[in-house]
Amino acid sequence: MPAMKLKALIEPGDPERIAGGFEFTEGPVWHPDGFLIFSDIPANRQYRWHPVHGVSVWREPSGHSNGLTLDREGRIIACEHGGRRVSRAEPGAEPVTLADMYGGKRLNSPNDVVVKSDGTIYFTDPPYGIAPEEREQPWNGVYRILPDGTVELLVDDFDRPNGLAFSPDETILYIDDSPRRHVRAFDVLPDGRLANSRIFADMDHPQPGSPDGMKVDVAGNLYVTGATGVWVFEPDGTWLGVIATPERPANCAWGDADRQTLYITARTSLYRIRTRVPGLPVIRERT
Repeated sequence: MPAMKLKALIEPGDPERIAGGFEFTEGPVWHPDGFLIFSDIPANRQYRWHPVHGVSVWREPSGHSNGLTLDREGRIIACEHGGRRVSRAEPGAEPVTLADMYGGKRLNSPNDVVVKSDGTIYFTDPPYGIAPEEREQPWNGVYRILPDGTVELLVDDFDRPNGLAFSPDETILYIDDSPRRHVRAFDVLPDGRLANSRIFADMDHPQPGSPDGMKVDVAGNLYVTGATGVWVFEPDGTWLGVIATPERPANCAWGDADRQTLYITARTSLYRIRTRVPGLPVIRERT
């Protein structure tokens, strides 16, 4: 039954490779002007993929950016390993720092990021982008940046927090823990803080690959990159199966005007596959 349900969500066929030759792709986000932006972390670049014009450099240097998203004004929000910061880029201008410190100490290396409909930015901060002797924070935390610029620590008990995504009504925030190979779910309180942590999905697998980037469709199904491909879960945690990819994926994003194409960044390449259910928009209406 789960496999049949997965087939009902995905168009027939295998993911299509639409670009390659990169070093390590991550952080895809669909721009309202009709193209995809994604990171190549070691290359220190952000690329643009356009359905007509193909691949071009979007930003270089990128601060070795990883996760990308858009704020309510359509500006690029980036997690930068090199700058150990969360930045915001106005069109045609140098990025500005939104967060690089907490408690008077530098962040580790912000990894992935989402923006709530009220403008609050949530991000994860594992130490993947720094040497052990460089770390200053005693935890690998999950933080938020309030609209007034205040940085708050929300959760401090992760091993390596990584991808994160809101449910359609923003009452649940999903966050995966890569070394523990599971996804946790948190209730989002009215004030935006997190409560009631529980294991949502176990993604342990004999093949290499840990849960990484994730996205949610309008029906509340969760798509998480992991071992062998993109794992899909129903809102109640039922595992529906895996969209197998030729390379191990790191992240994914909904794209095209109908938000029914799932773009997947996987090591040296960019893939896409059509879905039957639209993804949630990146820029969300206030709930």
